[in-house]
Amino acid sequence: MGTRGRPRHPDVLTPAEWQVVDMVRHGMPNRVIAQRRGVSVDAVKFHVANALLKLGLERRAELRTWRGVPADSLLRRQGGPAMAVQLGVIGQIARSVSDIQTAVDFYGKVLGLPHLYTFGDLAFFDCGGTRLFLSALEESAGGDPSCLYFKVDDINVAYDELRGRGVEFENAPHLIHKHDDGVEEWMAFFPDPDGHLLAIMAQVPPPE
Repeated sequence: MGTRGRPRHPDVLTPAEWQVVDMVRHGMPNRVIAQRRGVSVDAVKFHVANALLKLGLERRAELRTWRGVPADSLLRRQGGPAMAVQLGVIGQIARSVSDIQTAVDFYGKVLGLPHLYTFGDLAFFDCGGTRLFLSALEESAGGDPSCLYFKVDDINVAYDELRGRGVEFENAPHLIHKHDDGVEEWMAFFPDPDGHLLAIMAQVPPPE
């Protein structure tokens, strides 16, 4: 006789739990996660509680530094000889704005920057290969007026090497977004000596 209920998910977390956990690792409070996902705060708390139970963690804060990767993530395909990490290329600059539509009109129509895409209160423009990220959320990265995102080839290698150099990350590498073409974006954030937020970011493409 078969068991009742939903079959066990093959990964350590369900897709919904992964999405919530990555938002927690990104530093979002439950209210913002609920708003982004279009669910109740209680639903977010339910997913967080389930994830903590499955992972053997005691507090929500422990999710920030948990280094789990989904079983089907492209990041699991990365590997090979470790190379010295040399930061330099800026992949993205974040800026907080008071009204996203006013900012989109200004940066796009007035300044003429190519508009890439908009997700609710988030908008992205191309600045000659560097992405400009505009956010109207109060909880934008660290509350800083801007954040520099350094491109790296392998985010796990960069994370480990920079930690070895004394960098104190606020969170573990986590999935930010999966584009329609299958490219995954991963990030991890850390402060500079003055407390200003910086990040490493990696784009992981699907196999050709």
